[in-house]
Amino acid sequence: MSNGQHMTDVEADRYVRYAVNRGFATLTLDSPHNRNAISGRLVDELLQGLRDAAADNDVRGVVLTHTGGTFCAGADLSETGGDVSSRTRQMAALLRAIVELPKPVIARIDGHVRAGGMGLVGACDIAVAGPRSTFALTEVRLGLAASIISLTVLPRIDARAASRYLLTGEKFGAHEAEAIGLISESAEDPEDTVEELLDQLRQASPQGLAESKTLTTRSVLADFDRYTDELTAQSARLFESEEAREGMMAFLQKRPPRWASGPVRG
Repeated sequence: MSNGQHMTDVEADRYVRYAVNRGFATLTLDSPHNRNAISGRLVDELLQGLRDAAADNDVRGVVLTHTGGTFCAGADLSETGGDVSSRTRQMAALLRAIVELPKPVIARIDGHVRAGGMGLVGACDIAVAGPRSTFALTEVRLGLAASIISLTVLPRIDARAASRYLLTGEKFGAHEAEAIGLISESAEDPEDTVEELLDQLRQASPQGLAESKTLTTRSVLADFDRYTDELTAQSARLFESEEAREGMMAFLQKRPPRWASGPVRG
């Protein structure tokens, strides 16, 4: 087997694809077997992509996007074994790496976003979503809470929307996501809209981008420092609870959990 063929096979096996074009690195979530769920491997590859982008002086910023009809389905519930706190801290490290990256990160979405995927969207500096996009903070329906991802989601959305969507777990579309501040723009063609934004960013200096980003992320990073330990403990406590075990088992078995009841209408 030639080296070229070997590299092709390795790249084909990746959960996150990395490519650079015209000064921007694109990180593409490509784990179709679990709808780009947040597995340990996907997190590791995303972190490596962010490190590669940070180290490349020719990279002005990062585009975070996806293959298929789902941007990110949330946590990979097949990885519920092991140390919950370690997995939670890994997720916190990923979100913080996006926020701390001294280059803008732009999310390009045209698919479903659930649970932990919402944290990725919130961590990005700019987010554009297309007409196929839907969003939901589904943790409450699994006996959980949006613990760690609240660090990046809550600063983005207004208080009334936070109360509604964290408590109901209901889904909403791109126009609502724009109205509440979760995304920057709802677009019929998210790829074209993101390209227009990249052209704007190409007019900015790397120093100007880095220093301007620090102004917008200071309070978010302060909350990471202040609350990560507390939220990690909350997440671990909930994941190990009887209600969460029932919620996750019901999800995997595609049935309602014991506590759910249907609507009653007169």
